[in-house]
Amino acid sequence: MSGHRGPDPRAALAPGDRAAAVVDLTAIADNTALLRQRAAGAEVMAIVKADAYGHGLVPCASAARGAGAGWLGVALISEALTLRAAGDTGPLLAWLTTPGEDLAAAVAADVDLSVADVAGLWAVSAAAAQAGAAARIHLKIDTGLGRNGSPRADWPALCAAAGQAQAGGTVEVIGVWTHLAFADSPGHPTIRAQIAAFDEAWQLAERVGLHPHLRHLANSAATLTLPAAHYDLVRPGIAVYGISPGGEVPDARSLGLRPAMALVARLSLAKDLPADHGLSYGHEYRTTMDTRVALLPLGYADGLPRHAGGAGPVLIDGRRCTIAGRVCMDQVVVDVGPAAAVGAGDVAVLFGDPERGEPGVSDWARAAATIDYEIVTRIGPRVPRRYLGGDAPGDPR
Repeated sequence: MSGHRGPDPRAALAPGDRAAAVVDLTAIADNTALLRQRAAGAEVMAIVKADAYGHGLVPCASAARGAGAGWLGVALISEALTLRAAGDTGPLLAWLTTPGEDLAAAVAADVDLSVADVAGLWAVSAAAAQAGAAARIHLKIDTGLGRNGSPRADWPALCAAAGQAQAGGTVEVIGVWTHLAFADSPGHPTIRAQIAAFDEAWQLAERVGLHPHLRHLANSAATLTLPAAHYDLVRPGIAVYGISPGGEVPDARSLGLRPAMALVARLSLAKDLPADHGLSYGHEYRTTMDTRVALLPLGYADGLPRHAGGAGPVLIDGRRCTIAGRVCMDQVVVDVGPAAAVGAGDVAVLFGDPERGEPGVSDWARAAATIDYEIVTRIGPRVPRRYLGGDAPGDPR
């Protein structure tokens, strides 16, 4: 799939749009299909948490399902219920719960839940009794990440409690799962240690009679680079959206992934300024010659990283430029040079597909000293999503 160029995102701006995040649902589908091939027989759970990494929860979930993702994964119960309300009926896991949440609503909606401790197990069991249906659960073991999951010392007690609840008919243990700490460093010694700990945890669950039929620990990086970690199901997230997990994992283009999101904006203003003219707060940028500057109506309130001031790339009139000075709350200024024939209403691309000559998400991540994940997930609700390809819906916002 590498080398395929998607549609020009600038054409997707609606007449009244100042800016838009343009999402190519065909790219989502193509990436999901590629990940299914890499999974080599394991089921695929497309992770669509955080509004599908900023791309739009419901449209992207539908595109991933259509391309063969048998499962969807979200962090929050509210995300899962949004998918159910939109008509999704397939297998769906939500894994991040807090005491006091309405677990019964999730059970009634046939949402699988993750359980990491005995107290959480009994809370889900009680919610299942309230809902009048057995809760489908995935027991999570902490094999070394030190974040969510049962400590290994507590795992036997959790499995025993799960066995009691399953015998009582309030839960059905569907899976055992964990999360790798260094999946983006495929040769890291912790990976082998975590896999060994995971196998041990699975075997203990089997010995006490749980017999869950799904084992899963592979995120995007492990799906792409660690076949030994695929087990029964893989959980790609960032790769679904055509973005490499980073670290030591190859870049998206070499993996055959295609970026699904482009961020575009209309110029609000263009004007000529003399040499040695300061731009924006603090005059951190001064013009070096008589030049033309353009104003883009996007800022940190829309999700542009403030740390990308003076470094964030923008494509205007076919030329790569850089944000001049600070990223403000609602706008940025770009020095487009004295020869640029640009004016208000012209469309700039902040990031998109490098194969079309546009800056990439990775370029913005480097400019802001962050990771690609943060760039796409922080694009805020003031920026409408416009969808291309597939059964592209209207903007749900």
